[in-house]
Amino acid sequence: MTDVASAGGWSPERSAAAGHNPYLIAFVVSIATFMEVLDTTIANVALRHIAGGLAVGIDESTYVITSYLVANAIVLSISGWLATVIGRKRFYMMCVAVFSLASLLCGLAWSLEALVVFRIIQGLGGGGMATSEQAILADSFPPNKRGQAFAIYGVAVVVAPVVGPTLGGWITDTYSWHWVFLINLPMGMLSLFLVGTLVGEPSGAEQERARLLENGLRVDVVGFALVAVGLGSLEFVLDEGQRNDWFGSNMIVGFALLAVFCLLALIPWELSRKDPIVDIRLLGRRQFGACFVVMLATGAVLIATTQMLPQLLQTELNYTALLAGLALSPGGIVTMMMMPIVGRLVSIVQPKYLIVFGASVVASAMWYLTGLNGDITYGYAAISRVILGVGLPFLFLPVTTASYDGVPPNKTNQASALINVARNIGGSMGVALSQTVLAQRQQFHQNRLVEHAAPSDLGYQQTIEAVTRYFQAHGSNASDAAGQAIAWVGQTLQHQIDLLAYIDVFWMLSVLGMLMIPVALAIRSIDLGAAPRGH
Repeated sequence: MTDVASAGGWSPERSAAAGHNPYLIAFVVSIATFMEVLDTTIANVALRHIAGGLAVGIDESTYVITSYLVANAIVLSISGWLATVIGRKRFYMMCVAVFSLASLLCGLAWSLEALVVFRIIQGLGGGGMATSEQAILADSFPPNKRGQAFAIYGVAVVVAPVVGPTLGGWITDTYSWHWVFLINLPMGMLSLFLVGTLVGEPSGAEQERARLLENGLRVDVVGFALVAVGLGSLEFVLDEGQRNDWFGSNMIVGFALLAVFCLLALIPWELSRKDPIVDIRLLGRRQFGACFVVMLATGAVLIATTQMLPQLLQTELNYTALLAGLALSPGGIVTMMMMPIVGRLVSIVQPKYLIVFGASVVASAMWYLTGLNGDITYGYAAISRVILGVGLPFLFLPVTTASYDGVPPNKTNQASALINVARNIGGSMGVALSQTVLAQRQQFHQNRLVEHAAPSDLGYQQTIEAVTRYFQAHGSNASDAAGQAIAWVGQTLQHQIDLLAYIDVFWMLSVLGMLMIPVALAIRSIDLGAAPRGH
């Protein structure tokens, strides 16, 4: 291995392109990742249909989501180690095969219990895809070309959550919820064929695997248990906390304590291992640690807004699931257009400056949404996503590129796993935080606004009189008109309470976007020099 490689740079023997155009490889390995990320959001839209089809309650059907996220988080955290032990290409193809087979079983599920079991298997398969793909891209491209490579990967990871609600709504309305899972099968088979034909196993990665196995395979069983239980419990708390009254629930308290204990115990244990299953030393590096935090916040904003905006449009403005999903589509199109542009900029502008710009744009998009009211148009919602769509590539691509700077080649798998853990856990944290803020601020605004809805309040009396006269003028008798007026005022009041609570959520997300800026400035400048000759 070259000195450049050993120092954390790029070397030809690390390439997985196997003589093919590396951009073709980037596209090929992005197919399955797009499928997997899409599946994390597409199923959300189908929950009501799943609950009806399997004759269970909506609360019970949410375990279809939770089971997948828990399994996904567990495998994601150890996927770097697994990719090294099994071989990156072999591990990637195993993940695609398991995910595709589990998707078929999910589509054929006959009960909620069966569907949850199959979703767990699907999550175990999907957890390693993004990690393996990122590592393949990082090793197949020299540092000054990684931005363009990650632009293709970014389309899969950033655009898929945007497309998910629209596609999910259309599939469930037009066909049935079963097809939400069944569409993964042909995509998975295509991915397996292309990866098996075009992608190679880097010789450098094979040497690392041989070194790891030369004295026999040593499995960090305790480390694996701590990661699995810790991250699994954390994911459960984040996903189920709001529905179970957070720490008012003994179950949530128990899982939260278990998560804290396992994740804290993981630190000294993994630091004392020669071959840790999760190399948390990477988080102690200034460069990687800062990128980890920014990716955590990026995942929070991306997934939270992807869930909260359609929820707002459907519950408060009576949009259909399909129309609410379509409101996100312009932002997805803009993101796809911006990805190659930002991919080029990454090779000529320091990542930290691009991240600062991206965080400012994302914060502006969230601030724009704080101006919402009951009369907002489809265009208002779409414009907010367009602004967000401009900013996200300036976060995702520079963070992904900078996170590999200075990381030794034999740590590429581990770095990729941790960055993807940040995105997934950040997304869960963003959704949990947004839903909690929404519920608490609804209660706050209700307490304040109801104070002015008392019969003794002059403004309330005048409103009731005016609305009563309106209903009388439209054919209601005096008694019915008075009842209709009181009901109308109650509905209007609740609508205002909900809108004010959503505004508070978007304020919170705007502040989160601004907090990324000082963290981004801690990222060191990277070498933007030319690639080695001949590559």
